Amino acid sequence: MDSDLLLLLRGDLAAAAYTVDRLQQLWGPDADDALHRGDRVLALRRALAAGAEPLALLARLFRLHDALAHHELALALPTLGLQGARRLGLVDDAGRARLDVAPLSAIDGTGAADWWIVSDLDELALGGALPPGHVLGVGGASLTLAGLQPTTPVGAVLDLGTGCGVQSLVAAARASRVVATDVSQRALELASATFALCAVDAVELRRGDLYAPVAGERFDRIVSNPPFVITPRRDGVPVYDYRDGGRVGDGIVEEVVRGAAEHLVPGGTAHLLGNWEYRDDEDGLARVARWLEEAGLDGWVIERERQSPIEYAATWIRDGGTRVGTAEFERLAGEWLDDFSARGVVGVGFGYLVLRNPGPGTTTLRRTEAVDSPRLDDAGGLGDALLAGVAMHDRLAPLGEAGLAVLRCAVAGDVTEERHYWPGAEGPTVIRLRQGGGLGRVIEADAALAGLVGACDGDLTVGEIASALAQLLEVDESALLEQVLPQVRELLVTGFLALVE
Repeated sequence: MDSDLLLLLRGDLAAAAYTVDRLQQLWGPDADDALHRGDRVLALRRALAAGAEPLALLARLFRLHDALAHHELALALPTLGLQGARRLGLVDDAGRARLDVAPLSAIDGTGAADWWIVSDLDELALGGALPPGHVLGVGGASLTLAGLQPTTPVGAVLDLGTGCGVQSLVAAARASRVVATDVSQRALELASATFALCAVDAVELRRGDLYAPVAGERFDRIVSNPPFVITPRRDGVPVYDYRDGGRVGDGIVEEVVRGAAEHLVPGGTAHLLGNWEYRDDEDGLARVARWLEEAGLDGWVIERERQSPIEYAATWIRDGGTRVGTAEFERLAGEWLDDFSARGVVGVGFGYLVLRNPGPGTTTLRRTEAVDSPRLDDAGGLGDALLAGVAMHDRLAPLGEAGLAVLRCAVAGDVTEERHYWPGAEGPTVIRLRQGGGLGRVIEADAALAGLVGACDGDLTVGEIASALAQLLEVDESALLEQVLPQVRELLVTGFLALVE
């Protein structure tokens, strides 16, 4: 796209204060909630009521997919103008948007930032199924991966499969250099437009499949939401560039995982979304652990959801715009089920992967777990929490029981305790420790563990607390230590407890 015209568009968007906060103020929280459900009626009425205000006109054009008259386009884009908008491919002759330009609020290296993301029109705007070359805008998965990116400064970052470019924007705020790749030329063009609108020039765009554009290069950090959707390799099954990587089964996730070993510097980390197959002869998480071991990588793999083959098929058939109950839906579901059956697939897990190329001072970590938490829908800060857990694992790994017992710990500030009693009971029947940040874990605790955590204020060592608890509970001290020391190690790694130096 013409860089000079994009600069004019940027000026118009900024002058109109076309931001997430201002749009929410324009139409209010109830209309905003309805928009997230795909209902634009109330927001459109309120935008129309705002008349010729540039913000309202831009909202109608890009967010509400309404047609603007020529004079309204001139008011909405006074610097770019109608001809400039057409040359950029932003609008058609009827005054409707041909591209989506969406505001996004984020936190970058200098604080709050307002960005504009360029992508193709979504299914609601198109009024039908998406075309195969569709470039996806910012969705839930994009925001989740952004939250999985650590906020610590870093040197070189690889954004593998950049799409509209949002992960590169997040990375560029923390990195000295970003390389963004994609197999789609259209994705690279729209990502370039995104970077121009956001005045980000630290990103180098390269075209190619997965790691091919960076052969022989290594990075401090890799981020990727690869096109991991498992799609039958059969005639008549539509494929979409943004979600289909052209491999059989979960092969693309395996390829991304294994390839990270060759493209991370020692101690470098990768932060990924992905899914993995459960098969008749292999557990899904064990399958990922095998990839890590064979590649020589450390990893922390978190499964946040698991679907049956028919649930998985229905999810992605609907995503392509085919409605449940139609003959086409049933035909496609049959193709998916046949494909799964041919490989003995009995389920598909989805989640997050943090990988590390071992380096000086690191210890082997290959942790896989299924976690059910509403916090995983909003992964803000999760990248930092997971890296902190990895660092804590390294620190604790050399310590035996005696080393753990002399540690001084404090309860993390986001941890609360719940106790439930049967009516009239003297003691609790259920004790739960709940984490407000991190993975939002909830763990069941007995009286010993709850008492130990409650006493962790940094004054006494773990061993001293356990000794006092053993007397209070009238149990053997050595047996109590044998029980709680592994639990303390786990609570430190998962962020329930912090070390006090």
